[in-house]
Amino acid sequence: MAKPSVPNPAPACVPCRLAVIGAAVLVLAGGFAYTAGWLTPARLTAPRIVNTFESVAGQPHPGYRRNHAKGLCIEGYFDSNGEGAALSNAEVFAAGRTPVTGRFAVPGGNPSAPDTSSPVRSLALLFQLQNGEQWRTGMNSTPVFAVHTPEQFYQQLSAAKPDPATGKPDPVKLKAFYAANPETQPFQAWVKAHPPSSSLANAAYYSINAFRFTDAAGNTRAVRWAMVPETPYAPITDAEKAEKNFLAADLDQRLQNGPLRWHLILTVAKPGDPTDDATLQWPDNRQHIDAGTLVIDHTTSQANGTCRDVNFDPTILPAGIAPSDDPLLAARSAAYALSYKRRTREEALHPAIHQTQTNGDHS
Repeated sequence: MAKPSVPNPAPACVPCRLAVIGAAVLVLAGGFAYTAGWLTPARLTAPRIVNTFESVAGQPHPGYRRNHAKGLCIEGYFDSNGEGAALSNAEVFAAGRTPVTGRFAVPGGNPSAPDTSSPVRSLALLFQLQNGEQWRTGMNSTPVFAVHTPEQFYQQLSAAKPDPATGKPDPVKLKAFYAANPETQPFQAWVKAHPPSSSLANAAYYSINAFRFTDAAGNTRAVRWAMVPETPYAPITDAEKAEKNFLAADLDQRLQNGPLRWHLILTVAKPGDPTDDATLQWPDNRQHIDAGTLVIDHTTSQANGTCRDVNFDPTILPAGIAPSDDPLLAARSAAYALSYKRRTREEALHPAIHQTQTNGDHS
């Protein structure tokens, strides 16, 4: 089989209203917030960000994640081929098998939202290394993020809050935000040109943020990655657009025919490539390394699956991988922690939540 490459589906002329883009931006967030050093506490805090997520959801959903509330747990393993060891001495890249717990999800804080509420899907993974370390990652099906800084994110999140009169984002406010922030243009262009996938199984999932990989000799390089599916990409069909909950059923049906596979493609930056700006892609001609295969063999519900109690904080990393200077990474960590604290407290106070959850932010 030819080595997979990071996919770049042919552009398609598809309508993409501002409200849809606004919803897609919400998915990508995963919860960004204030941590020390960015902004003064009076201007932006983690509770302020998470509270805004809750208001966007329309009503309280106790026990659910504040973003990506609708999801399902997955289990499987990662078969490393040893090629990733050229970039990182993390144990996960040594040849061999690593157990994986993960989660597919769709956007927003409403666990009953239609699967078509956004064109973006997400995949979070926890690699349980034999030496006791973990690698946690939250990925999205777009290669870029909409904004560069936590402050910009809060502004676009506020602009995407539903208008009480319509229950939908106000296109005027969204248009004003995008006009004032030209950094959003690459994300908007990508979403407009790429129809959402017809399945969770045929989408690629991107780290978006850059990370630092250090090899056994102490050499450090900036790296992004993508999980590239062996299942061929196909756009969403008209029949699927009419279905509220087709993604989980489609995944289960596919798994009845056997495990699903993605290739972990590591992309290596060259000097000068931005590592602190998730709105910018690196050129396609950068070095790509196929580090191995992710195999997903079964799913479980958010209510009782192994992913239920996992905070998929992307800064929980094994030796050999470290965060880059991208400010959104620390922001994600801060808000994920708060979201996790809130929902687990709600579950402890109301145990019946576990009996009613059927769907399930990566925090």
